[in-house]
Amino acid sequence: MESNQTEGVSASNNPAKKLHKIRVWDIPTRLFHWVLVGLVICSFITGKIGISAMQYHEWSGVAILILIVFRVVWGLIGGRQSRFSDFVRGPATVFRYASSLFDKESEPHIGHNPLGGWSILAMLTSLFIQAGTGLFANDDILTEGPLYDLVSKPTSDWLTDVHLLNQNILALLVAIHLGAIMFHLVVKRENLIKPMITGLKTWDHELDSSWGSPMLALILAVIIAIAAWIIIY
Repeated sequence: MESNQTEGVSASNNPAKKLHKIRVWDIPTRLFHWVLVGLVICSFITGKIGISAMQYHEWSGVAILILIVFRVVWGLIGGRQSRFSDFVRGPATVFRYASSLFDKESEPHIGHNPLGGWSILAMLTSLFIQAGTGLFANDDILTEGPLYDLVSKPTSDWLTDVHLLNQNILALLVAIHLGAIMFHLVVKRENLIKPMITGLKTWDHELDSSWGSPMLALILAVIIAIAAWIIIY
């Protein structure tokens, strides 16, 4: 992150300073994260079981698509740390952060760091491609996506290939994400999981922050879900 959220250093580096609880992840962002985790696991399992679970696989994919669209909009109107403008940085900033990643005194970040910001974008993009292509995919046996009839068979076959290829890319991104969490926990001594549960992070000084409105998020999610149902079904 840049100066708007990296003023000072974390509490773990300055134990003598007064500690403050800073609002980082609002309720909609936390719910999005953990529901998405559950749905991705569900999609993976149901996709491997076979035909008997493909209806659940489809529903899970549609739910993921709804969540991704919600997160994109929430990235524009949500709480401060949830907004793309807060954590998406240019190549120079990302390179500078990456080059200091193993430094003991590397600059901490209250929200997503520059590398983490781009990993979030990569994950959202891959999930959108996975869920989107699944709408048109087929298995040449009994299963067809809910929008299969809108495209030709060759187009559906191509989208199915993309769907199958992208699942490997998505698995790699998930592995990198989990590895980054462990790296921060073991090497940087920073717990990234707890703030995603509580919404709060311990910091050595006050920071201007904000949480997005849960009611606004609920209305947004309902609108997106209804639109998705109308368009897909």
